[in-house]
Amino acid sequence: MPNGVYDFGGSLPAIASLNASYSTSLSFPSPYLLVPPGERKAISDVRRTFCLFVTFDLLFIGLLWIIELNISSTIWENLEKEVIHYNFKSSFFDIFLLALFRFLLLQIGYAALHLRHWWVIAITTLVTSAFLVVKVIMSNLLSQNAFGYVLPIASFVVAWLETWFLDFKVLTQEADDERESEEDLDEEGLGRRAVTAQEKEYVRQGREAMSVVEQILTQEENWKFEKNNEMGDSVFTLEIPFHGKTFILKAFMQCPAELVYQEVILQPEKMVQWNKTVSACQILQMVDDNTMVSYDVSSGAAGGVVSPRDFVNVRRVERKRDSYLSAGMATDHDSKPPHSRYVRGENGPGGFVVLKSCSNPSVCTFIWVLNTDLKGRLPRYIIHQSLAATMFEFMAHLRQRISDLRATRR
Repeated sequence: MPNGVYDFGGSLPAIASLNASYSTSLSFPSPYLLVPPGERKAISDVRRTFCLFVTFDLLFIGLLWIIELNISSTIWENLEKEVIHYNFKSSFFDIFLLALFRFLLLQIGYAALHLRHWWVIAITTLVTSAFLVVKVIMSNLLSQNAFGYVLPIASFVVAWLETWFLDFKVLTQEADDERESEEDLDEEGLGRRAVTAQEKEYVRQGREAMSVVEQILTQEENWKFEKNNEMGDSVFTLEIPFHGKTFILKAFMQCPAELVYQEVILQPEKMVQWNKTVSACQILQMVDDNTMVSYDVSSGAAGGVVSPRDFVNVRRVERKRDSYLSAGMATDHDSKPPHSRYVRGENGPGGFVVLKSCSNPSVCTFIWVLNTDLKGRLPRYIIHQSLAATMFEFMAHLRQRISDLRATRR
């Protein structure tokens, strides 16, 4: 393509560049796909460690019980006393059986059946806790010897450690690993992958930006309303740790989500044809099939008070069942060092989100997350006013573009 500009409008990963002023609309990983069973580990490392800990639970409680049996008289005499002539108030045998109960249920549930739910550990911990509380209250173990304290406490603590391990380590880590596997598989399936250290860094930056965007979407109740326009579009703000004030535009669109996705995310290099807030868009490098580095130049804003800025961004895109997302952030590229012609702006994590309607496929919700530093010596209040105005202006151009496309297709 001339001037080093690639045309990727027809492919999903080709998240071509977006306007500099909103080039936070970076991109992010692609579709969530299930990893084929043959390519997935039979049991994850963290789950295997959990199963080893469950085995340790049984052996540890068993060892303590054996030591207790050897304190007075012989082990066989005490075994006969505690097992054959079992007495709830004086025997430690039931605490060992409790450990065996935990071992069997947890190993069957999480090693044999590979369950990914907490209900099994909830049952074992609840039964253990309830039984031990009743045991300590009704028995006379505490008056026998030190093991009257040690065995119930050890059994109680280990049971709750297993609960913590499964909930905060096993299930969480496996979910993260599965997501990474899906992303890697998607990249492999499409052919192009990051190879060099620099390319891998670009991929890491794109994923980091998407993580921030997803967190912002989950905090809508904390968005602070700033202003709206006659079309019902609203601008909100949210303070993000380490990144500062972030602007969020939310708009309702009378068109399918796929149409907005095509125009804003897949073909942003054509945005200069209809969006007056953009003066140039160029893809500098395709890192992999989902990641790219782009160069964008924004038009001036605030009646010329804010001069044009240029931006270099890394972008990734993601397509889900109910939404399309793009996310990214500022980066560096050898082919586009800062130039005296423009002030080089810098974008924090941000992006575009197109939400499908579950009840009406002919409408969608559009969200634009914008975190940018325009540099220069502009007063902050002017920058904030210009950003909100630019977001509303972009929506006006986008709606006109959608209207024109529909008119030409009739």
